Amino acid sequence: MKIKLFILFTFIFIKLSAQENVIDQIVAIVGNNIILKSDIENQYTQLKAQGYSAYNVDLKCEIFEELLYQKLLLNQAQIDSVEITENQVEAELERRLRYFINQIGSEEKLEEFYNKSILEIKEEFKDVIHEQLLTQMMQSKITDDIKITPSDVRNFFKNIPKDSLPVINSEIELEQIVKYPNISETEKLAVTEKLQKLQERITQGENFATLAVMYSEDPGSAKNSGELGFVGRADLVPEFAAVAFKLKENDVSRIVKTEFGYHIIQLIEKKGELSNFRHILLTPKISPYEIVQTKNFLDSVATLIRTNKISFEKAALKFSEDENTKNNGGLMVNPLSGNTKFEPNQIEPLTSYAIKNLKIGEISEPFETKDEKQKQVYKIVHLKTKTKPHKANLNDDYQKIQDTALAEKKQNIISDWINKKQLSTYINIDESYKNCDFNYKGWMK
Repeated sequence: MKIKLFILFTFIFIKLSAQENVIDQIVAIVGNNIILKSDIENQYTQLKAQGYSAYNVDLKCEIFEELLYQKLLLNQAQIDSVEITENQVEAELERRLRYFINQIGSEEKLEEFYNKSILEIKEEFKDVIHEQLLTQMMQSKITDDIKITPSDVRNFFKNIPKDSLPVINSEIELEQIVKYPNISETEKLAVTEKLQKLQERITQGENFATLAVMYSEDPGSAKNSGELGFVGRADLVPEFAAVAFKLKENDVSRIVKTEFGYHIIQLIEKKGELSNFRHILLTPKISPYEIVQTKNFLDSVATLIRTNKISFEKAALKFSEDENTKNNGGLMVNPLSGNTKFEPNQIEPLTSYAIKNLKIGEISEPFETKDEKQKQVYKIVHLKTKTKPHKANLNDDYQKIQDTALAEKKQNIISDWINKKQLSTYINIDESYKNCDFNYKGWMK
């Protein structure tokens, strides 16, 4: 079994509709936790669609053993009373959504893929994320105290056969300076006046839902008559929630400003801590003049850097409007790895296109893209470093080799833990999976 598949699974959003094609049954019980046939089938379908294949093993059996391991961790987390907060779940959901939105291109495309609104997707995955965070925390408890020395790293590398040294893909480090175009007060006023007229039409008897379909600029909810579905306060941005949860049934709110634009909100129904709202969103448009001004500003910053009047790092601190990177010299962080190295296919398409002809040390022309909240933004990007594909070596790839050596040491600890916990945990596996050639034989008691 490849326990490392657990890492892969933490980034996979299984397509929800796939569950409809599986006749479900319980195929294993670990402690008080069950594994369903659909859990295996859905992950199998997803991995096959991504081109993954297991060599010399049954892929479904490999997935099944990985799920057994996750449930073993979950069972121990429950015994140890490990806790995950609502905020942790929400933050992890947001992080994964941002990654998938960047990969697929937009919120609209992600909603189209799932045939659900972003809020509905988040609600579907809350329990899954909560369980995954519990198992991750439990795994961390087992391995967090494991350390590795430089001598361990050298010995690990020395024991890798020369013909088995991995090829390290090309990697890129990027720094950015980000600028949001100004939105004129005239445009903001025009949007609020339009919403005021919509409020008046609703007061005079027109249907909120019909107007939401006609005018709302939230593509996820507009097609559903502006309806968001049942949500809690934590599911909504604070400004929206503060007004929405004070409404009485069928009431229409005042105009609410959030990071997404301007809204009017109607309460449909309350169920305990959850409420179902519909809204109409209008977003102020950026004028062509402001776009030109923004690009000219970034172009002038790039000229200052190119003529050595200021370093990119100082310019990022002084001029960039991206709070996540400006204090770090504009250095971008890869959300997948948590470090500053990107493989080319991990860079969002518009940025990838902007840097495709850059040499190390060069700066892109200003270009338009979207931030993690899908707001229109302009940026210049500095190609800080770029490596060529090469065989791993200690000089260039020490960190990667160290990480691999540490992962192997942790894997050995995990293996010992699995063998021990299999003996003391109730495990029952359906007969249909008893022919699987598991790596850990203790599953079959």
